[in-house]
Amino acid sequence: MAYKTIYPYNNKVLKEYDNASDADLEAALKTGHQLYLQWRQEEPQTRSVLLQKIAAAMKDKREQLAEAMTYDMGKLLVEAQGEVDLCIWIMQYYAEHGAELLQPVPLTTKLKHGYYLKQATGVLVAVEPWNFPLYQVVRVLAPNMMVGNPMILKSASICPTSVQMFADLVQSAGAPAGALTNLFISYDQVAKAIADPRVAGVCVTGSERAGASVAATAGQNLKKSTLELGGNDAFLILEDAKWSQLEQVVPQARLYNAGQVCTSSKRFIVPASMYDQFLEMLKTAFSQVKMGDPMAKTTTLAPLSSQSAKTKLQQQVATAVAGGAKVYYGNEPVDLPGQFFAPTILTDIQPDNPIFDQELFGPVASVYRVNNEAEAIALANNSSYGLGGTVFSSDVEHAAQVAAKVETGMSFINDGWSSTPDMPFGGVKNSGYGRELSALGLEAFVNQHLVLKP
Repeated sequence: MAYKTIYPYNNKVLKEYDNASDADLEAALKTGHQLYLQWRQEEPQTRSVLLQKIAAAMKDKREQLAEAMTYDMGKLLVEAQGEVDLCIWIMQYYAEHGAELLQPVPLTTKLKHGYYLKQATGVLVAVEPWNFPLYQVVRVLAPNMMVGNPMILKSASICPTSVQMFADLVQSAGAPAGALTNLFISYDQVAKAIADPRVAGVCVTGSERAGASVAATAGQNLKKSTLELGGNDAFLILEDAKWSQLEQVVPQARLYNAGQVCTSSKRFIVPASMYDQFLEMLKTAFSQVKMGDPMAKTTTLAPLSSQSAKTKLQQQVATAVAGGAKVYYGNEPVDLPGQFFAPTILTDIQPDNPIFDQELFGPVASVYRVNNEAEAIALANNSSYGLGGTVFSSDVEHAAQVAAKVETGMSFINDGWSSTPDMPFGGVKNSGYGRELSALGLEAFVNQHLVLKP
């Protein structure tokens, strides 16, 4: 596996990295385990200061971190800056609330009194993707640093520069050796790490294939795992939805981060009475994007992350059309050197179409027409995924009732997807299991240690 930064805007190789050796992995395991033994004897609040220092260091290096992410995977610089800001917020949230959330929980039983402790369990392995190079890391690092679980990180091979920059920042902010060790390792080495008795668990964000493989290895070694995998999120529009709100929300719900977001809206489910108007609204919005230099403020749509990502999406769209789907807009070549993909709208996708139950990871919207609310809910649930979703209606309470009928991990009313440190993040079905962020994410890898007293 070659770790290298290839700028998706112009296809230039900016930096290459050597793979880590088995000796490097062993050193990381040894150092991490020693730190776990130390942290287990310390109170969580002793690490709150560390998280605040990391947050402060990220503020100081905001522009450098953002630019590194843009060079790694091509996202708009303004989106990368927002990602750094969110990571700072996550660090500060756990610094301020982590110790309180980790307090012992009192229990009263019929026979005795007691409590359960929330204790660290050991070194974790984190396998993280490229679409949010820092956010995906921080949302597992921050809570587990508070808990006292050191972390070994395997990042995606296309975003090594930003991840290593962040790992160096964590160390320079005062984190002890082993708190976060970024290693450019292979999946075979990941499996070796998971099997090691010093490792307590593994957290994965990525594809179904990667998640299933890593989870299988974790299961074979009786290690806990959390998985945040793909999504094919439904955007349900009810008859009383307000067009002014839809016009503001829909385009970004699909095009943010060039559509490379697990929780972005991908399937737009529209009442028949609004179908034609919706398509025209979406077409107008898609036609107004400006593709170009992701560092420029005037650019509104970034390139895809890599040549392989673009090739896969092109193949999926071709498969959809061959299977009977119609191209309402887009699917045209882009006369730019980078990995750009023109915003595209697909319609008439039937359940027997090969891409009906696939995630299209890029600026492609699938639009479905339904005749009633029950049909809309059934279509939303006709998916192997269940990560997020949106319901739009002027009746918020009714929208919430509809959302409760959708088989998914997160629902957003009259808004696209969002993520904040105080809200749990995760899904069901093939979108994975477990939760990150909030109090739930803090407890993903803790020992809930019961203590009973007479």
